[in-house]
Amino acid sequence: QVQLVESGGGLVQAGGSLRLSCAASGRTLSTYTWFRQAPGKEREFVAAISWSGALTYYADTVKGRFTISRDNAKNTVYLQMNSLKPEDTAVYYCAADSRSMRFRSDYEDVNEYDYWGQGTQVTVSS
Repeated sequence: QVQLVESGGGLVQAGGSLRLSCAASGRTLSTYTWFRQAPGKEREFVAAISWSGALTYYADTVKGRFTISRDNAKNTVYLQMNSLKPEDTAVYYCAADSRSMRFRSDYEDVNEYDYWGQGTQVTVSS
């Protein structure tokens, strides 16, 4: 059984940084993606990374500020978040799947993922 465990969330002032981690246990997974969900809003795509790490995708709202990376030896994916803004406040979820995805639209689709973490709260104060 696969489990995804996120960590690293917290409260930070605008302009600050946080690093989220998502550790997978149970099996090796191919695709990892971060989503987030703010109160009253739908879950939205943040960033994704392929198995090799050669392909990364970012939402326009975080491009240039967030960096996704992975350590396959540790079955862990990271999201380095810099220059945080109050609008980044949300619960951040790690999602993963055993399949390699072909198109960016697949990475962005919440329905493409079999495994989800419990979420970690990120709060950015102004």
